[in-house]
Amino acid sequence: MRVPLSWLREYVDVAPGTTPADVLAALVSVGFEEEDVHRFEVTGPVVVGRVLEFVSEPQTNGKTINWCQVDVGEAHGGVRGIVCGAHNFDAGDKVIVTLPGAVLPGPFPIAARTTYGHVSDGMIASARELGLGDEHAGILRLVDLGLDAPVGADAIPLLGLDDVAVEINVTPDRGYALSLRGVAREYAHATGGTFRDPGERAWDQLQQPDGGFAVAVEDDAPIRGHAGASEFVARIVRGVDAAAPTPPWMISRLVLAGIRSISVLVDITNYVMLELGNPVHGYDLDTLTDGITVRRARPGETLTTLDDQVRDLHPEDLLITDGSGPIGLAGVMGGAATEMSATTVNVLIEAATFDPVTIARTARRHKLPSEASRRFERGVDPLIPFVAARRVADLMVQLAGGTLDLEVGGALFTAYEREAIALPKPFVPGLVGVDYDDAEITSSLQTIGADVYDADDRWLVTPPSWRPDLTDKWTLAEEVARIQGLDRVPSVLPTPPAGRGWTADQKGRRRVANALAAAGLVETPSFPFTTAAHNDLHGSADGAPQPSVKLANPLDGSAPYLRRSLVPGLLQVAHRNAARGFTDLALYELGAVFLPEPGVAYGTAEVPAPARRPDDATLAALDAALPAQPRRVGVLLTGNRIAKQPDRLAEPFTLVDAVDVVRTIAAAAGSAVEIAQGQRAALHPGRTATVTAGGREIGYAGELLPDVAADADLTGRVYVVELDLDQLLASAGDAVVATSLSAHTPATQDVSLVVPVEVPAAAVRAALVDGCGTLLESLRLVDDYRGQGIADGTKSLTFALLFRGADRTLTAADATAAKLQGVELAAERFGARLRD
Repeated sequence: MRVPLSWLREYVDVAPGTTPADVLAALVSVGFEEEDVHRFEVTGPVVVGRVLEFVSEPQTNGKTINWCQVDVGEAHGGVRGIVCGAHNFDAGDKVIVTLPGAVLPGPFPIAARTTYGHVSDGMIASARELGLGDEHAGILRLVDLGLDAPVGADAIPLLGLDDVAVEINVTPDRGYALSLRGVAREYAHATGGTFRDPGERAWDQLQQPDGGFAVAVEDDAPIRGHAGASEFVARIVRGVDAAAPTPPWMISRLVLAGIRSISVLVDITNYVMLELGNPVHGYDLDTLTDGITVRRARPGETLTTLDDQVRDLHPEDLLITDGSGPIGLAGVMGGAATEMSATTVNVLIEAATFDPVTIARTARRHKLPSEASRRFERGVDPLIPFVAARRVADLMVQLAGGTLDLEVGGALFTAYEREAIALPKPFVPGLVGVDYDDAEITSSLQTIGADVYDADDRWLVTPPSWRPDLTDKWTLAEEVARIQGLDRVPSVLPTPPAGRGWTADQKGRRRVANALAAAGLVETPSFPFTTAAHNDLHGSADGAPQPSVKLANPLDGSAPYLRRSLVPGLLQVAHRNAARGFTDLALYELGAVFLPEPGVAYGTAEVPAPARRPDDATLAALDAALPAQPRRVGVLLTGNRIAKQPDRLAEPFTLVDAVDVVRTIAAAAGSAVEIAQGQRAALHPGRTATVTAGGREIGYAGELLPDVAADADLTGRVYVVELDLDQLLASAGDAVVATSLSAHTPATQDVSLVVPVEVPAAAVRAALVDGCGTLLESLRLVDDYRGQGIADGTKSLTFALLFRGADRTLTAADATAAKLQGVELAAERFGARLRD
């Protein structure tokens, strides 16, 4: 919300010398966030001048310019010659002249310059050049603005260009602050200044005519039991001059508030919306047929809105209609057929309150956010429409020369009642932690406009009509803390009990994340939303259809399912980076996946009220309504592991790097894993590894099929890893046992075994480990040979073994005996034989 300070001063006392920073500090103290300060980017000299004479001079480029003699006053050099391309003025007109040294928005410095054969000693300005609007076809004439001032007078204060606005962030629960009325009240709370409520009007000024214009609400489809409209006021102003100028003070305030000036009639409705917080709409009365009816849309109805878009209406949309059909989306945008225009003579003013949920849904459904919907969906003061309608009528009479019709009009009003909230007297100090006395609590609540009744051990508090966010004792306590000053709330950290800290799983997840980051990978958390096709492809080994959780209200309609795998999210991140030229990627993510059981309906448990902690049975029902959500770690590698350098070619990622990532993760988790060849629907056959830990398969690593990578617009080879982190950490056990380092010399041995080609190398390795016994310290596969000298259907696996004794230096015979025990066990399990 942008708040021009000249406007703020009308409704609250602002001390002389108060700066925009002071105003923002005061508003921050009552709970608003500071955003920005806005000014007109105009510096002087900008003065009033009189056109004495001019000569029109056609140019070779087809334009005609005017060589003008303009009197800007003796203090500014008297008569100056100025070239002007506009033609909407005559000799004798007073205009706005920017003299050399002035700076206009852009920034655009003004200087004497030669143009069209003349030295133009300044510039006659248009509204657009001064930042007062979009109109640039003609210059500003004082007579068009309804102004007069002596020649040479400073035009900056005359046009309101010396005003400044502060901008604050208004949270959704405080919609009343989307108005000068609301902000001025809050500023009064912060500073103690006197607040003058623009919403207070004598009832005899607000009384509607007895009738003559039919107004009805026919809502046969209320949302949550709430009718679409609760108040609707229609007032008529006749004989307006739609071409009358909007006064500069109103234009400058609207511009500073972020709303462009359009015409005097539209500007008045926008001005009152900003002033009182109640959006107001004006109709060209002569385009209406019959009366006004507020109803829901019917099947097949359409409406052309003010932005000239034809919109297909939904049965939940609330409409303003007349005898011809829809003429406006209630609370969102009016219709083009009945808009106020340059030919409007008689105006129907509409001020109403609409159901917030209805307006919010309509604005989102049609992707049509507006200043009106922004206020209605947050809640408008139900007692202000009569004031707003009369305020608009008064301004149209004052500025557009109209006459308020006191005989014809219409109104619907729902009696406004609000239940009192019981506030126990010890509650606020106990909740906030400040020893407020009774007077501080009651005065704070009365300051915000609430009625407070003392009922012995409690107060009965009736919130004001403009505060729909005050619904219980907790929100009342927050108001007391806010008004009394948030600086009084103590900042005391609780003392944690002994023995607390991260759980073993939390420590394990952090070790894994740190290890991957230390290995050069980049963490890229992603949204857990995907498609059914991606869940089927990456969520199972065979790519068969899998049960998935579908969101009732997804952020993206094209990805409405919760993920079963981390790979789709990593592919999206890689696609986004590749589109921006980053093709060498090593990414990882730790996150949850969602694995529903077939046939189980999830999300059906009733959500308990937030006022107290749910009991065990309620928590169990909530847990049962959620699918299993194991944590996984996913990795994606593509492009080059090492970039091209002098004397060194680029080294791309390979499957070896993906397998090494698995070992890095396992080491960080403190778990032993086994890697064997496997198959998955999304991965290349022959380049896929399954990973097991503790006898259970926990994940995989491999190269994506080219078609799968191409679907993500990724070129080259792409390698992925996905492991069940919960199972991996569980397989590690609770304790890590450190072994002593032997000081004895190791003995090394090599062994080459010929086995059938289908036997995994990991299985042969496991047999050697089991057979060699405790003397074996380590072994690694160093060769996998298939070719000349090896029978078809077999392969030769060569392992490097390292033996070490804990209490003695081993002899070659000791190492050989242990090795042969391993060979014997491999022969027993797989028919392995020593290679000749």
